[in-house]
Amino acid sequence: MDSRKASMAVETRVRDAGLRPTRQRVALAELLFAKGDRHLSAEELHEEALNAGVPVSLATVYNALHQFTDAGLLRILAVEGSKTYFDTNTSDHHHFYIEGENRVFDIEPSAVCVSNLPEPPEGMEIANVDIVVRLRPKRA
Repeated sequence: MDSRKASMAVETRVRDAGLRPTRQRVALAELLFAKGDRHLSAEELHEEALNAGVPVSLATVYNALHQFTDAGLLRILAVEGSKTYFDTNTSDHHHFYIEGENRVFDIEPSAVCVSNLPEPPEGMEIANVDIVVRLRPKRA
């Protein structure tokens, strides 16, 4: 697919999610979705955007990421404290997080079985269950 068709496909994806396909949203969506499933922080996407010649502020990147999340294009993953990643794979799945490297990657879907979940309070339903397994190098 040539770059013009790819750009139009991303623009359509943004529009189909109920968002206005502004130049900045489309440029950020192209960066997000062009490389397959991935986990990015707002700061990482901001750096990619600047390196790609997309003039955008960090605040605009945060706003776009939250709009994409609200529209169902991304899944938010809070890893530790204020460290948040945005996942382009919106299916139910779990993650490994490598401490010290700030790196997140998917756990194979069949590797984790969650059972005995509590009943949610009246009028509520479980939206999803996020498991983050923290890793570090073995200590000698």
